[in-house]
Amino acid sequence: QLQLVESGGGLVQPGGSLRLSCAASGFTLDYYAIGWFRQAPGKEREGVSCMSSSGGYTNYADSVKGRFTISRDNAKNTVYLQMNSLKPEDTAVYYCAALFQGGTALTAAQALCIADEYDYWGQGTQVTVSS
Repeated sequence: QLQLVESGGGLVQPGGSLRLSCAASGFTLDYYAIGWFRQAPGKEREGVSCMSSSGGYTNYADSVKGRFTISRDNAKNTVYLQMNSLKPEDTAVYYCAALFQGGTALTAAQALCIADEYDYWGQGTQVTVSS
């Protein structure tokens, strides 16, 4: 059974940092593009950051550029999202997702972190930024 499990969320003060982890089981991430998405109350799910299966391509939402970093450790079958300089507007449920890329290039939609392109999803982890 393919499964993604996020962890690392919590309550943090503005300006603080968190590192989210997403552990995959039932499949290996080597051939999968990965993405982090978030959904705040009353808002649509949005792409935060995506990375190709090789790690050679990354994309970030303008709102998180320079503050968040996506990474992957295929040996641990885990992906990460390092979040620094957190702001109250970063408060949301964060989800990791994966899509099978294999040896092909990402499509434009996949490269832009469009949620509908991703096949496998975790259950989400809450991030709350508040003083």
